[in-house]
Amino acid sequence: MKLLLLQPPIQDFYDTDIRLLPMGLAYLKGSIKQYCPDVQVLVKDYHHGRGRRTIPLPRELAYLKDYYACADKSPFSTFHQYYHFGASFEAIADEVADEQPDLVGISSLFTPYYREVLKIAAAIKSKRDVPIILGGSHVSAVPEQMLGEPVVDFVIRGEGERPIVDFLKAWSTHRNFSQVPNLGWKKNGNLVLNPLEVNFPVDQLAHPDFEDFKVDEYLYDQKPMSMVMTSRGCPYRCSFCSIHPTFGFQYRKRSVEHILEEMQKRYTEGIRVFDFEDDHLTYFQEEMKELCRRLIQSFPQGDVQLVAMNGLSYWSLDSELLRLMKKAGFTHLNISLVSANEDVRLAVSRPHSMHAYETTVREAARLGFRIVSYQILGLPGETLESMIETLIGNARLPVLLGASMFYLAPGSPISQEFPQLSNDDLYRARLTAMAIESDDVDREDLYTLFVTSRIINFLKGISLPQGEMELDVALKRVREADKRAQIGAELLRKLLVDGKLFAATDQGAFPLRRFKSDLFRKIWEGIGIVATQDNKKILLPKGGPRKEDNLTVGTKNV
Repeated sequence: MKLLLLQPPIQDFYDTDIRLLPMGLAYLKGSIKQYCPDVQVLVKDYHHGRGRRTIPLPRELAYLKDYYACADKSPFSTFHQYYHFGASFEAIADEVADEQPDLVGISSLFTPYYREVLKIAAAIKSKRDVPIILGGSHVSAVPEQMLGEPVVDFVIRGEGERPIVDFLKAWSTHRNFSQVPNLGWKKNGNLVLNPLEVNFPVDQLAHPDFEDFKVDEYLYDQKPMSMVMTSRGCPYRCSFCSIHPTFGFQYRKRSVEHILEEMQKRYTEGIRVFDFEDDHLTYFQEEMKELCRRLIQSFPQGDVQLVAMNGLSYWSLDSELLRLMKKAGFTHLNISLVSANEDVRLAVSRPHSMHAYETTVREAARLGFRIVSYQILGLPGETLESMIETLIGNARLPVLLGASMFYLAPGSPISQEFPQLSNDDLYRARLTAMAIESDDVDREDLYTLFVTSRIINFLKGISLPQGEMELDVALKRVREADKRAQIGAELLRKLLVDGKLFAATDQGAFPLRRFKSDLFRKIWEGIGIVATQDNKKILLPKGGPRKEDNLTVGTKNV
């Protein structure tokens, strides 16, 4: 029997190309090879390394034309073109037909890209009549919807290792699927969802099998990168998160020995960067400290870099753990703040203090970490004033602003407070859509906050020769930097003088009419000091630069 496991392409304004290693499919392959050695498994990545092409903006997102109106060359740019990232549906269908598989599995992780999954399934079916099985977070959240599609034969809810093994055993023998846990299937035209059962114990899971990928295909800072999971699940119940339909409510930690065995194997294969993709890496502090100590012993060469791009919880990072993480090879910290407002944090089930957050940030900055702090813009129930408060607070701290616009994830607790999500709602469940407005916060507010965070990040990236510097002097230093930075300095000075923000295009300055200059000015007046990534200070004046300053973008006067 031959099984193909596919990572699909996506369609959106942008792509996160450094986190595309199909680890979930590699875990499935590892388990299948262990328990079903007679099954030939091939993992195909049709997303990463397959290029991109511009496609028309879909009707569901047509309202964004006024916001992403031009190709902006400035550091404050957002989005513009809409792309298909990965292989075409026709090329995928042709390759799959050439492989002549007996079964095809397709990963459906992210809700806004479910249509791409269904288009692949339809294209494959048009070339080869092969059963198709879907799995992933989106399938776990809305299994009936996906199983109800004519081109879908089976779905797996939740974690997939044990279900796929039991399914393949049933497929090879009696074809009686009623006892396969987590399986969704069709019986006499009816949809059947088998009961959910627990997966294999985490320390009994086979290591993910990456043999279908070259080591140098997935890079971070030009070094071969692999993903690692030290746990499954999350102990918290954040209302905006949809992890629990996939991983359940039990948080399970792998042993240090099991983790190190996997990492050492990958190291011998050439991997030099490890990205921990846990939903809560540092929940058990003492276990994490022990892992760091063992990592220091296991990789004494000092050539291993460690990151955790899925984010860390600041309340679990004490001084000792931060020092151990730094010594083990961690270089960056992605911290999930969500909001500085205590009432908002309580409402979304994140009851942690700003004192703990600021203490962690300052200690991490002192140790030399590069820090990104993530704020959710547009959380239901949060006021515009509260969002401004969070943005201003982070502007004053040595962190980059990770502004992420809220979207409704099916299966999340907060989604239950809204009417049933339509197909269009699911398609707009993405950061770029700015789909959720409220009586207090409209789309122009969200857009302005998002762009403002980029302006502040531009300032945070300026290298200062001393502990603090006036804004005008700092911007003069930027004028000696690269062309894009020069454009940013000029556009910011123009915004502060005339109250208008422009994009820099090949045709000259383009006014960004959806940007609320009065809202920006309110934020700007409240900041006072911007802390750079190097923990130095840029002092912001209450007024803007002098009117007589000559400001240009390229050769076009603005």
